[in-house]
Amino acid sequence: QVIKRFNVKAGVALNPATPLSSIEYIIDMLDFVLIMSVNPGFGGQQFINSSLKKITALSNMLSDAGSNAIIQVDGGVNSQTMEAVARAGAHCFVAGSAIFKTPDYKTAINGLRTLSDKGKI
Repeated sequence: QVIKRFNVKAGVALNPATPLSSIEYIIDMLDFVLIMSVNPGFGGQQFINSSLKKITALSNMLSDAGSNAIIQVDGGVNSQTMEAVARAGAHCFVAGSAIFKTPDYKTAINGLRTLSDKGKI
């Protein structure tokens, strides 16, 4: 509530082991929720597949609450996971290694955008 008084967007980050139930009491105050799809610590980790169910459940939870909060996903987002992550309900993607470990950032970003759009159809 203090954050909102200063006209600042409010959000939370959930680690892979943190249940969605931990944010039920504040869901109506959130502008975004960041789902960590790897255990935080270092880049280049493999996407935790159970995160897809968590993203879908969060999307449903937000919809049921009438919330327009943005779902962000960070960790293991790349050309193999992007479409499924978008299909699960994510709106915003952190894809550090998938971009910065390639010689052509622009091509990598455009490829990920295409997969994101494909997942939203």
